[in-house]
Amino acid sequence: MARVPSKHDRDHSPLDFKGFLSNLQDFDASIKDSRKFNSQSHTDNMKAARNMGKSTPRSQPGVSRQDDYLKKFDQVGQLSSSFMSSDVGPVDANSEKELGNEFFKQRKYKEAVDCYSKSIALSPTAVAYANRAMAYLKLKRFQEAEDDCTEALNLDDRYIKAYSRRSTARKELGKLKDSKDDADFALRLEPHNKEIKMQYAEAKSLYDKELIKKASASLKEATQGLQKELKLDNGPQSTPKISETTVVAATKTESCPETFHNVGKKALKESVHELAARAASLATAEAAKDIVPPTTAYQFEASWRGFSGNHALQARLLKATDPVMLPQIFKNALSAPLLIDIIRCIATIFIDEADLAVKFLENLPNVPRFNMIIMCLSPTDKSDLRRIWDEVFCKKEIAQQYLEVLQLLHPRYCIQ
Repeated sequence: MARVPSKHDRDHSPLDFKGFLSNLQDFDASIKDSRKFNSQSHTDNMKAARNMGKSTPRSQPGVSRQDDYLKKFDQVGQLSSSFMSSDVGPVDANSEKELGNEFFKQRKYKEAVDCYSKSIALSPTAVAYANRAMAYLKLKRFQEAEDDCTEALNLDDRYIKAYSRRSTARKELGKLKDSKDDADFALRLEPHNKEIKMQYAEAKSLYDKELIKKASASLKEATQGLQKELKLDNGPQSTPKISETTVVAATKTESCPETFHNVGKKALKESVHELAARAASLATAEAAKDIVPPTTAYQFEASWRGFSGNHALQARLLKATDPVMLPQIFKNALSAPLLIDIIRCIATIFIDEADLAVKFLENLPNVPRFNMIIMCLSPTDKSDLRRIWDEVFCKKEIAQQYLEVLQLLHPRYCIQ
């Protein structure tokens, strides 16, 4: 027989029903929120949830549908958080690079280039650029190889393989001086590397042969021109036209053709030397036009060595460099000999441009390892540095504004 609800039950039933409706609404809201979260996280998570729904057996008696769904939702949430917390980019970049290495070992260079390109697109690194450059070398695409090595060195200016591979690319492109400079810099970074030693020797040999060839061609042209001018054809009308001294000497030795020929050769030799000096002067002027502000230690040191012996060009190179950029340019690549050369050059600049020279002296100590380099200077270099400081930077004629700064800098350069 059906139980008749009591007055107490009738009074509380609306409240129980309202509570039930409230719980139902909360449950419905939680389902909507979970669906919204799933759609925003990743479409794969939804597929995973559907697959889990198919593979999961029916709920056990006594377990509510809500508990069953929340369990599945918790598993999907864990899957989503694992996807979101994983750093996909670098992992993919590294895997593409490794795949490129495998293709390279199999001599599938085009496929290797594709993989390295994908790796660079995801996360550009010096290694990926240098590896792609090596694949380009194998494909005889030397310009692309040179460009990739340059990009690698922009990311890491002490990466030896990039210098070595760019040296090879530049050799094939006929840029023999640049090829030699790259091999030279790589050898400075790793002096005991036998392969780099052989590469430098080959690059230097090719560059020297090119210089000899050019010099021989220039000398031949100059000789032919002077022979026409001097009419040293050993013909009956051959008369040297150099100077009165030569003419007098030739007149006195008409009966001795050998002596006459020697006089002509001497005059020719002097004229060739004059032409060579003129050519060197023109070359210096042209080189000065091509000076560009260096952005890396390699660029600065390569240009500095190229102007070796020409203090005017080295001073122009230094003036083209922003003093504030010295720490960024050299980083850890400043050597003791180069530092001493730079200070000597600053001393020559100081005479006419004291303000610029002081700025260089202020910023050089900010270069990494500067203090260590100064401490480890040879006794001769330390003595030269003190002499330069005393003779140039401590004169009484120096303006007071510079003198105070130089006195503060003195302990950093001239360590006792």
